[in-house]
Amino acid sequence: MKINPFTLFWLIGLTVFLFGVYGPRMREFKKARKNELRSSPLDMLLDFSTYLTWQVLPFFYIFGRGLDFANFDLPAWAGWAGVILFAASVYLYWRAYRDLGRNWSPRIEIMAEQQLVTEGVYSRIRHPVYAAMWLWVIAQPLLIPNWIAGLGMLVTFTPLYFLRTPKEEKMMLDNFGDEYRAYMDHTGRIIPKLQ
Repeated sequence: MKINPFTLFWLIGLTVFLFGVYGPRMREFKKARKNELRSSPLDMLLDFSTYLTWQVLPFFYIFGRGLDFANFDLPAWAGWAGVILFAASVYLYWRAYRDLGRNWSPRIEIMAEQQLVTEGVYSRIRHPVYAAMWLWVIAQPLLIPNWIAGLGMLVTFTPLYFLRTPKEEKMMLDNFGDEYRAYMDHTGRIIPKLQ
């Protein structure tokens, strides 16, 4: 078992994310009415593979020895940088989910009575959930120094992001038209636009 301050922080952060951020939003999502699902089998495969490298493989690293052959060393300052990025990721997830409210979906779909959210963190970036995920992708190998458990998420999330984001933006353009186009003009995708 590899419990140290950095893996412990990862475990605590994942717990906070699952039970304090994602879980409550998922319960609301399950009760909500949906209008149109646009997720393809490829989208679902990418979601599942990202889940494995995001949440499952790190457990194998922390609580097992099977991935030890892929360990690498990092200085302590890198781990502390990972803590900061990881905390920022969990906070940004919380904020994005809170600001989205009932408009959130884990899939590419339009919810019944969907509204275009442009307040809170969405006033600066269109995809703060993906921004939070990128922060997690960067932080994970700093907290879990293993080529597979730490960096695996980069390998699975990168295609998910680059394939899924254009589909989501097309769906929003189809649904909100000029209102979404105007919103795109003054916001960045995952990094705030300089005004």
